[in-house]
Amino acid sequence: MYNQGAVEGAANTESGSRVFVYEVVGLRQSEETAQINYPIRKSGSVFIRVPYNRMNQEMRRITRLGGTIVSIQPMSSLQAINGTSTSAGFANNKGDGNATPVSTTSDKKGNTMTQAQPKKGAKANVPVNIYRPNNPYIGKCISNEPLVGENGIGIVQHLKFDVSAGDLKYVEGQSIGIIPPGVDKNGKPEKLRLYSIASTRHGDDVDDKTVSLCVRQLEYKHPESGETVYGVCSTYLCHLEPGADVKITGPVGKEMLLPDDPDAKIIMMGTGTGIAPMRTYLWRMFKDAERAANPEYQFKGFAWLIFGVPTTPNILYKEELEEIQQKYPDNFRLTYAISREQKNPQGGRMYIQDRVAEHADELWQLIKDEKTHTYICGLRGMEGGIDEALSAAAAKEGVNWSDYQKQLKKAHRWHVETY
Repeated sequence: MYNQGAVEGAANTESGSRVFVYEVVGLRQSEETAQINYPIRKSGSVFIRVPYNRMNQEMRRITRLGGTIVSIQPMSSLQAINGTSTSAGFANNKGDGNATPVSTTSDKKGNTMTQAQPKKGAKANVPVNIYRPNNPYIGKCISNEPLVGENGIGIVQHLKFDVSAGDLKYVEGQSIGIIPPGVDKNGKPEKLRLYSIASTRHGDDVDDKTVSLCVRQLEYKHPESGETVYGVCSTYLCHLEPGADVKITGPVGKEMLLPDDPDAKIIMMGTGTGIAPMRTYLWRMFKDAERAANPEYQFKGFAWLIFGVPTTPNILYKEELEEIQQKYPDNFRLTYAISREQKNPQGGRMYIQDRVAEHADELWQLIKDEKTHTYICGLRGMEGGIDEALSAAAAKEGVNWSDYQKQLKKAHRWHVETY
């Protein structure tokens, strides 16, 4: 996916009409971290626009930052695939809240966050693209509340928008697009960014008049200049004043939908703003007002959330989560991985993959149940550790996890949205 902030530097100015798109994996955060053996943070795929006359220079820069070029394609061919004349259909996403790519193509490994093109077998009655970028819905910000507590890290906001004047309908697990005002560095109108919806289909007020988002302000050091850079759309949203208008598109997405079965078992693994879709599931399953609004869906199954954050003040929606845990102890299990406060068995920081390893045998038994659906949302870096832990648990029974996971995906019981 396209990380505009960290890797766009070389492609800010396009000279001539020949532009190529590099798909790159393994970029470190900065040139300094590329000099040490253990990468502090690796991205998933990023897509970089490169003018023809800077191709060799950009290849050297990518290598210097520890990246590997997976493919190089002419911009024109990607535009033809996506049916658009804009930047290969990609938006500024990596680390920008929990935004997802606008591209309608999936990556070669199947680890896709593509939203606009549903998988085969996905539910057909789900609303998609009611509002498009050329004719967005103009919503209004009702509230913009901080989610990070005192002494927490970064800025994360819960935004609620009034959508009562339009026809925007959505279901749990979908995303909406936000078009920030202004123009980009090339003088073109800003492109939309996708964010996972953080409210149920009835909205936070359970009156079918609102939609909510959970957004983290992107902030990082430019890998070459060292300058602090802020995400365009995330900064716009995190500082949006109540009463302000906002351009909304969508909804999109059929990958992260909940099953209709009220007896299902739901495993949720999320980091940071990856909590957004998980919140919609939990509200639909357990909140009194929601249960009253959905008499046809009364959840009686089991849900387990494993949530990774850096510090306790960064536990988003902490009071809501713990209230549900207290009220439904037999139906909801809550496990935190607080990296800067808790230690894993090796004495290092406790990440979500460490918690999965700790409970791998129990999770494996749950996953084998045909009623179980697993949802993963947040930073893509956690996937490898999760797979490693579950591989070890499955191997005890002579099962190859990779093959078994493919069966889960085919059965639409393994849902991933990482960035």
